[in-house]
Amino acid sequence: MKSVPLKAYPRTQLRRGQVKRLRGSGRVPAVIYGRQAKPQNLEISAKELADLIHHSVSENMLVDLSVENDARAKRLALVQEIQHHPVDGKVLHVDFHEVAENERVTVHVPLETVGEAAGVKNAGGVLEHVLFKLKVRCLPKDLPEQIVVDVSHLELGKAIHLGEIQAPAGVEILGDKNIPVIAVAVPRTEEEEAAAAEAAPVAAGDVEMIKEKKEEGEEAAVPAKGEKAPAKGAEKAAAKGAEKAPAAAAAAGKAPAAAAPAAEKKPAEKKK
Repeated sequence: MKSVPLKAYPRTQLRRGQVKRLRGSGRVPAVIYGRQAKPQNLEISAKELADLIHHSVSENMLVDLSVENDARAKRLALVQEIQHHPVDGKVLHVDFHEVAENERVTVHVPLETVGEAAGVKNAGGVLEHVLFKLKVRCLPKDLPEQIVVDVSHLELGKAIHLGEIQAPAGVEILGDKNIPVIAVAVPRTEEEEAAAAEAAPVAAGDVEMIKEKKEEGEEAAVPAKGEKAPAKGAEKAAAKGAEKAPAAAAAAGKAPAAAAPAAEKKPAEKKK
């Protein structure tokens, strides 16, 4: 990978409000770190950085960083991370990792495919990317912007494994060589997709509520708006009171009948 020149300036504005004003002035806050020197806060032109990203295939970029008033004229660095705004996509912050020309670095490189897989073209298969980035180790000058894999020979049900990918000169691909990277899968039918959806477990929190239809007369009275529902103890007391009420009424009805004969007096016998 060819290094690209980039101008940077020391940054003293570290607070949130100051950094916000810095972005408003057309500068992007950055930091550079590495084994050879302590981390240093920087600022770079937002326009120069945008042009650099626009002409790059990926965000893996090698730059010759010229820091104003620095003892070293140039500092070789990799763009380690670029933070973007989640809405407008503007660059918020950049991390540079200082590297040495004669030391190998470990980086994740994007994986791209070329050609139309035979299993997709002739059998209606689906091309699936198991991995989108590959972990590689190499010297900075040998770092590829991306690794390209030809999939035109890939048949239905077949896969390309990590050990089968040809690495560029001077680049070592790291990882388990038996891991599938790209595959052509058999497409699912509508019945299989429906069966898979039905077999999927219910996610936590998605509780299905089942309501049983009550028979007439079993539904409890719904309290009016603003009124509190009666407590369970009050309901039981009301039920017991309702049970006792008929018994008391029946007892009250029998009492007069029993006392009636006692209240009657025999007529006085006439004296002869």
